[in-house]
Amino acid sequence: MKACVFTLGCKQNEAESASLMRGLEELGYETTDVLSPADLYLLNTCAVTMEAERKSRQAIARMRRYSPFAPVIVFGCASEANARAFAEREGVVFVCGTAHKAQILAYVAGMGCTDEVIAPDFTPETAFAELPVPKRNRTRAYLRIQDGCNRFCSYCLIPYLRGRSRSRALGEIVSEARSCGAKEIVLTGIDLSSYQSGGYGLGDVLLALKGIARIRLGSLEVSAVTEEFLQKAKESGVAPHFHLSLQSGSDGVLKRMNRHYTREDYLAACRRIYAFFPAAAITTDIIVGFPGETEEEFADSLSIVQEAGFAEVHAFPYSARPGTAAAKRKGVDPSVKKERMERMLALASKARENFLEKFSGRRLTALFETDGGYTENYIRVYNETAHEGTMYEVELVGRERDGAHARLIQKIGD
Repeated sequence: MKACVFTLGCKQNEAESASLMRGLEELGYETTDVLSPADLYLLNTCAVTMEAERKSRQAIARMRRYSPFAPVIVFGCASEANARAFAEREGVVFVCGTAHKAQILAYVAGMGCTDEVIAPDFTPETAFAELPVPKRNRTRAYLRIQDGCNRFCSYCLIPYLRGRSRSRALGEIVSEARSCGAKEIVLTGIDLSSYQSGGYGLGDVLLALKGIARIRLGSLEVSAVTEEFLQKAKESGVAPHFHLSLQSGSDGVLKRMNRHYTREDYLAACRRIYAFFPAAAITTDIIVGFPGETEEEFADSLSIVQEAGFAEVHAFPYSARPGTAAAKRKGVDPSVKKERMERMLALASKARENFLEKFSGRRLTALFETDGGYTENYIRVYNETAHEGTMYEVELVGRERDGAHARLIQKIGD
């Protein structure tokens, strides 16, 4: 029996899906995360934008085309927001939300023993929920250390769907990191910066994981980037890649977004990162066309891309989410939003080129996967002779596809 666990959205979703794949294997299933013919489908949905929710619904139709009679189980943020819309789709046999994911495995184990389509338990979790240790991956593993969010940005539904912030015990984190067998571990959380458990913060987690694998961080908030945190990060040997959420370079827009920092706060955090990690890649997200955004405010977002020296910018147009404070505001004209997106994407592309050029001819370390790999500062590299799951010292010697060609210098470790 084959089960396909298909995931949309964030790294936290990927980590949760990997855990469920391990649970399914313990029930006797062969598993894959590639959408393909299967006897059972699990769909991990995303609701961060309306487009993400639409793609979640479309995925069910794609599953039905592969295997018309295979049952589909739906879970995650989009089904938390609207369980009935998914329960009514043909082929869907069970729907739950963001909480109590262990009930999915219980349902699969007793498949056909209940007529319930929507899970009876949608109550929010108040403590960090443990799931099976994720499916082993020799190259990279996602390790959940935090869930939920208390920030309530005015454009975001996630705190309503995921619940309040809660963190995993440090001992559990270290235990899973040691057992996962991966060369690189990515720490994930809905609000990773808010990690706090037993008196330990995120920097303490990094120190506790030192030497187990190459550790990479998920998304951070500006408030987390203190000198104390960066000192612990440097001592731990964490990969110098920091995804630092921006959303806008305008103080006015940031205030309307309920983001609790200013443009200067953000740039100061970038300067601190570069002081501790001169070769760091700082990547970010920028929302274009937030309600009320003026041309001057958009210009502030364009200029901060140049000032911050981003390695990569994920820009996307604002999408109103019903139930959020921002959805009540008058939106930017769609044609204006489209034109601004084009300008932002062009600048983001130039920023990426500048970052890659800075490391041309430099020696870095790269962990290779099936098709290429990533350096410690998140440059995508390619070399057809590199072995999957192997770390190399490399020299970047030219552009290739979405990154650089890597000349292999020597293998690092086993």
